[in-house]
Amino acid sequence: MKKIGKKLFEYWYLFVIIGLILLEAIVFLVLGENSYIATTDNLDLFIPHFRMLKLSGTFFTQGDILPILGGVTRDNFGSEFSLYNLLYLIFPTYYAYIAGYFLSIVLSMISVYFLAKEVLTDFEKYRPLVLIFGLIYGILPVFPAYGFAFASIPLAAFLIIKLYKKMDWRILLLLFFYPVVSYFSYFGFFILAYLVVFTIFDWIRKKKCNKGLLFSIPVLAAGYVVFEYRLFRSMLLDDTVTIRSSMVMSDLNGKEILNMIVDGFLNSTFHAGDSHKYFVLPIVLLFFVIQNIMLLKKKEWKKLFTDIFNLLFYFILFNSVIYGLYYWAPLRDLLTVLVPPLEGFQFYRTIFFNPFLWYALLFIIVKRLYDRKEAWGKWLANGFAFLALFIVVVTPSMYNDFYYTSYYTAYKLVKSTDVDMLNYGEFYSEDLFTNIKEEIGYDGEYCAAYGFQPGVLTYNGISTLDGYLGFYSEEYKQTFRKIIAPALEKSSYFASYFDNWGARAYIFPGFDNNSYLPSRNLTLPDYNLYIDTEAFKALNGVYLFSRFEITNAEELSLNCIGVFTEESSPYTIYVYKAD
Repeated sequence: MKKIGKKLFEYWYLFVIIGLILLEAIVFLVLGENSYIATTDNLDLFIPHFRMLKLSGTFFTQGDILPILGGVTRDNFGSEFSLYNLLYLIFPTYYAYIAGYFLSIVLSMISVYFLAKEVLTDFEKYRPLVLIFGLIYGILPVFPAYGFAFASIPLAAFLIIKLYKKMDWRILLLLFFYPVVSYFSYFGFFILAYLVVFTIFDWIRKKKCNKGLLFSIPVLAAGYVVFEYRLFRSMLLDDTVTIRSSMVMSDLNGKEILNMIVDGFLNSTFHAGDSHKYFVLPIVLLFFVIQNIMLLKKKEWKKLFTDIFNLLFYFILFNSVIYGLYYWAPLRDLLTVLVPPLEGFQFYRTIFFNPFLWYALLFIIVKRLYDRKEAWGKWLANGFAFLALFIVVVTPSMYNDFYYTSYYTAYKLVKSTDVDMLNYGEFYSEDLFTNIKEEIGYDGEYCAAYGFQPGVLTYNGISTLDGYLGFYSEEYKQTFRKIIAPALEKSSYFASYFDNWGARAYIFPGFDNNSYLPSRNLTLPDYNLYIDTEAFKALNGVYLFSRFEITNAEELSLNCIGVFTEESSPYTIYVYKAD
């Protein structure tokens, strides 16, 4: 019995890993569409787009125009060769989202496992740490639509290291297919750039070209071009002037840029939440200081710039500096002049590598604790790993769906009252909009939303003049602006928001308050609508779906043809038809 207990204790990490994954799976599967899923750049953006591709049968088609923003080419949406995107073709939308989350965890654990096995000389000794850190990296609350791209960074490192050690055509073939779990604009561009720089550096240092590195560059680039051909076709072959040309980025002064660099180093950045600030950061900084003081005392100057821990730390600093310099206009302008197709390209995204780097540094620390002869070293290492995992799980970061689903569900049970945030099913209210379409005899006419995200209409198969997309024509942006001009004249905030960015082409209110928050109890200071109805009709707009009764509807020649509610939905939808 003691032997069985001892054996089970040796595999503690498997109980932690399997237990957490099962717990999360039970929560998301039992609650289903009652789960609380992050809205920003998620429920309001990619999920409606994937749903639209499935409903319209255009995942694999060429030249089709999709019914959003008055009609946008299929090439402006995700590749059909992305494994993550294909989940939305195979499964119902909610379950595709959940499958994507858990497959990101699996991909992360596999990627970290192979990378660790390749670089650690005594891999079996560190197996528990490797698997725990694979889980930690997999559950980091990063941008869900690119969860595979984040999770696969260690896989890219593994393949490149293998090729660096020995040229192998089989590994080269795997590298060609790597882009199916990556994304060019987020990681591919930078992986290729780093590869080029390192290949040249290694060539100069060793006075000999490494064939594995040399061949990896064109092979990986070809993979991205093949599997993301729509993106490259839009960038290189389509001469349409897009909203990227009119986007106005911040131009900060020296002090402000320094603040951005410090912020990028200290805090989790937008889309790359990694929960490193309160535990990983202080541990890493302490270790960095102690290690380098010891190196200086021993006069081992070279190790200051060759030790792997220091190199990864410098990489984090470099990414943070690039993050700050992105907000310096002269540097952005230079990039545009040198490479015109990259106009509006967000090169600060090098900072998206930092989540992996922070936890790689923590892994190095706990590994070195494992290497100590004293028993406390291993206990402390395991404690650090478990604490890092716990902090990630319980930190209320933007995309921590498990935390918010658990918290809000528990709150409702204890308080016997609804929370203000809408769950997945409430946000899209599919039954309500299905009923509305049947009642009004909807037949594909172009519409717009007011008081809620237009992505809700897109998700429910309703064509929209409004919408959220980071890449569409500047001409349409200016045409759509005519519709919302009366509102923009009254709200300097939304005028600046639309004119200087424009990815959200929404029916804005005539005041600075947000009118499309996914809130159960949304109220406005003014229920007048400020639009140009003639401009709306000129774009073939027919119906306006409003969450509020519009007090000046008659003045705008908008005829209310029905008021719709549904027991499971928080919305009351007023449907207006433009006369």
